[in-house]
Amino acid sequence: MSIFVYAENINGVYKKAAFEAVSYAKAIADAAGESVTAISINPTDSSDLLYKYGATNVINIKDEGLKNFSAKAYAQALHEVANGNIIVFPHTTDASSVAPMLSVSKNYALITNALAAPENLAPFTVKRKAFSGKGYMHAKAEGNGVIVTVSQNAFGAKENSVSGSEEIRNLSVANEDTKVLSHEQSSGKLDLKEAEIVVSAGRGMKGPENWGMVENLANLLGAATACSKPVSDIGWRPHSEHVGQTGKAIVPNLYIAIGISGAIQHLAGVNSSKTIVVINSDPEAPFFKSADYGVVGDAFQIVPALTEKIKALKG
Repeated sequence: MSIFVYAENINGVYKKAAFEAVSYAKAIADAAGESVTAISINPTDSSDLLYKYGATNVINIKDEGLKNFSAKAYAQALHEVANGNIIVFPHTTDASSVAPMLSVSKNYALITNALAAPENLAPFTVKRKAFSGKGYMHAKAEGNGVIVTVSQNAFGAKENSVSGSEEIRNLSVANEDTKVLSHEQSSGKLDLKEAEIVVSAGRGMKGPENWGMVENLANLLGAATACSKPVSDIGWRPHSEHVGQTGKAIVPNLYIAIGISGAIQHLAGVNSSKTIVVINSDPEAPFFKSADYGVVGDAFQIVPALTEKIKALKG
């Protein structure tokens, strides 16, 4: 048994999701008495960052043709290099589009959105999210091998330093038929799917001009900001902040929902959050049924007061 992991980077910089995936692979390797081999494509970050989370071997694929992301081309490159019968991916937008293609080319089983370390390795059995996050199942994979994608913020990035070695693999994968329409870019802004705290708001904010207090609270907490679908649909906030069944699915440690009623479509994207706090003026808002903590009242009074209280606690 050999364990490989895809360490995703954006513009050469490793994402937090890469460290979570390596940590997950390390947990499998420890249970199997094996080591972890991490694979990355055109990274600029040091491999030391991957050794820190348990990767004993790092293979850096160098290929100018892969400067632009293509799920098909990336899957082909990984097919050539990943020789393990367990291959771990982070469940990011890009990685989760590569994993199915690699599973087809390898003829491996595919399990997505794993939430915890495997319960068993033979056959590979793991808890995963199902039904748009409304339920859980224990998936079992049999056959030659398995590819598993790890839900972000579910397992966590766990430091487990090892002595590692690096190998450069030069490839030339055909990528001519790919046209890049849009692609995630690195920026100074906190990645919503990787954020451990998210402050989200809905139509209860009454207008985009009132979002300052949401951003103030988020900045104070070191959180990302998000919104409900109606808010992004009417242009109050960018679509990149929309969380829900048709938006981004997130798994933060803390999700604060301000002025969001909590329709089932919204819950589908956030109900795996470890702690949910709901602030809403309507005591009958459906979101309160899913909340760990609820505050009934006017957000325009509660949020500024909460912000000031947190500032005081922080000294």
